[in-house]
Amino acid sequence: MGKLCLPLAAGWLVLAVSFSTPARQADPRQAGELAVSGELLVPECQAAEGDEQQPSGNPPAQAQPQTPSQPQQGEQKPEEPEKKQGEQVDNGISKDRLFYLLPNFLTLENAANVPPLSAGEKFKAVAKGTFDPVQFTWYAVLAGYGQETDSYPTYGQGALGYAKRYGTIFGDTTIENFMVGAVFPSILRQDPRYFQMGKGGFWRRTWYAMTRIVVTRADSRNEQWNASEFFGSALAAAISTYSYHPSSQRNISNVGSTWGTQVALDSVANEMKEFWPDIRRHFHKKAAAPAADGKTPGN
Repeated sequence: MGKLCLPLAAGWLVLAVSFSTPARQADPRQAGELAVSGELLVPECQAAEGDEQQPSGNPPAQAQPQTPSQPQQGEQKPEEPEKKQGEQVDNGISKDRLFYLLPNFLTLENAANVPPLSAGEKFKAVAKGTFDPVQFTWYAVLAGYGQETDSYPTYGQGALGYAKRYGTIFGDTTIENFMVGAVFPSILRQDPRYFQMGKGGFWRRTWYAMTRIVVTRADSRNEQWNASEFFGSALAAAISTYSYHPSSQRNISNVGSTWGTQVALDSVANEMKEFWPDIRRHFHKKAAAPAADGKTPGN
């Protein structure tokens, strides 16, 4: 092997000298390739000669594995993708909460291509939000407001009147949630989730959120008329009015009033769902600013 290395080394030296001579200009890329090939041959020959000269009692040194280079001081590590809050989990169901309290499980941020929900998943998502412990506290606040303003005067005052108002609010909300978010979306194969626009100007996003009452996304990902909202809320209003509402209010006029109120509240809820991620990020930036300056909040 050593006899072959000497001619190869000599040939490499001749090539290197010839390409470095000014009288003969060669393509730099070709010279680089030959120089590299020469560098590869010479160490190989030297290693072969070293193997012959090395005593048999000493084993050849093993090459040390290369470890990934650590970033030097002053170098910036590659930024990891930021985890967005409010993203979908559990097969397209969010864990987000409006104002960190109210369930917002059917609102998705940055999720244009998520798979549709099955009928069982739609019912599960609605039940998860409707029977959330925070919701029962919210119903109690609304019932207290109704007690103060004497809504449904036939209920009277006191504990019994408060209980009736609480039951009415709970029943109206539960029936409407299931009709709009589970029953009709399963029948009509529509997606009950709100897909946040998340970009664009304020008025453009406001208009988008407002129109989601009329336009929704089908399970096939095509946009279509939001029949689940209108049919679901109308049927929910009829069921609640003619079942447990006061007998004096069991008429078509009250059904229409309740239906209109529910649609209006759903429209306002869409506005909050659209802009809540922006409000949340604003709070997080303000909270992170003191930490970045090395100061603690309040100092």
